[in-house]
Amino acid sequence: MSRAKVRPALVMICAVAAGVAALAGKGLDESLVYYRTPSEIVAGQAGVNHELRVGGTVVPGSVHRAGPATRLRLTDGSADVEVVHHGGLPDMFGEGRGAVVEGLLDADGVLHAQRVIANHSNEYRPPASDRA
Repeated sequence: MSRAKVRPALVMICAVAAGVAALAGKGLDESLVYYRTPSEIVAGQAGVNHELRVGGTVVPGSVHRAGPATRLRLTDGSADVEVVHHGGLPDMFGEGRGAVVEGLLDADGVLHAQRVIANHSNEYRPPASDRA
């Protein structure tokens, strides 16, 4: 093949490869599970009315259900964020346990969650056996 035919083919291959790499990078970036802490929210590091994830521990005694709405507080030990969620909660959800909530933060600092994800320990513990 002559140089006149090889050069455009190489340019086209490089352009396609760059496009594929850009799409893969964007998809990977969107699939990463990143969340902010309540301390970051209280410090103003999250924008109002922007979709975000907040992770922390459900404050014991803070879960209150009123009709379809559930109000709770998440903490990281330094700060708390109030959360309002309409809908069901995961089976593993509970006070004193880890959770990640996804939703919109309003101007009053209340997170209106569309989704609640229960965190669990990384350690597996088999159920206690009655045999001794």
